[in-house]
Amino acid sequence: MKTLLLSSLFFFFSLARAADYPLPAADSRLIGENQLYTVPDDGRSLESIAAHFQTGLLGMLEANPGTDPWLPKAGSKLVIPTQMLLPDTKREGIVVNVAELRLYYYPKDENKVVVYPIGIGQLGANTPAMVTRISQKIPNPSWTPTPNIRKRYAAEGKTLPTTIPAGPDNPMGLYAIYIGRLYAIHGTNANFGIGLRVSQGCIRLRNDDIKYMFDTVPVGTRVQIIDQPVKYTVEPDGSRWVEVHEPLSRNRAEYESDRKVPLPVTPALQAFVKGEDVDVNRAEQALERRSGMPVAIGHSAMPAGSGF
Repeated sequence: MKTLLLSSLFFFFSLARAADYPLPAADSRLIGENQLYTVPDDGRSLESIAAHFQTGLLGMLEANPGTDPWLPKAGSKLVIPTQMLLPDTKREGIVVNVAELRLYYYPKDENKVVVYPIGIGQLGANTPAMVTRISQKIPNPSWTPTPNIRKRYAAEGKTLPTTIPAGPDNPMGLYAIYIGRLYAIHGTNANFGIGLRVSQGCIRLRNDDIKYMFDTVPVGTRVQIIDQPVKYTVEPDGSRWVEVHEPLSRNRAEYESDRKVPLPVTPALQAFVKGEDVDVNRAEQALERRSGMPVAIGHSAMPAGSGF
């Protein structure tokens, strides 16, 4: 039993952490590969597994529906969603796609993209779309809740202090990168919220991830926040891919309903999924399943890993 446990731990820690990806050509958006992981009998939570592979909790649940987030079944197989499509936007600075709960960082003059899972604004405190720049970086930040935040807490019977000083109880963690006047990319004192809607509108990173960003990303860097639950591409080899995430709820009725939030089906998306060389049934299944992973939907030979 001891040998089996050591072997499982060696396998777990020997697998590469997925954060840096080679940047594909300008006419390509597919990066990474999904991985299969066997859950060891060690009491590890799904959050712990997600953190090791630089993915978020919700992304793991999208890829593995029905998995117990607190205690995944030992011996079960998990898909690690480390393959993705780059967002359809400018490859510069930081791009945050709130729909997929991921941050993409394109280091200047480097042929790579760094991808991190994030926590975003909870219902009623949505992280808004914007194009801005990093205005300042502050280590050991204090947190001064806005009047609106204090009001939301008061409605739940909670009283917030005027200012929460730097330290282990500060929800901003050890580093803050301010974007515009009201929002920041910062650390956290609760890693379980990464990959979920938990913040007051800011963008949360795991503490190792925010330290890298704090040390690496210069003030003045462009930041774009977008909301793209559906991404799709035709790759240089002619293969067609679609990646679908559950759209964010915009109101309480959507949040509390058992029904899925409607996808933003644009004319361009409709043309893509019904286009030449598309397996329409497979495309419709991908739109319905919303696995958060790229799915090959062409009639031609499916690439390895396209069946997730």
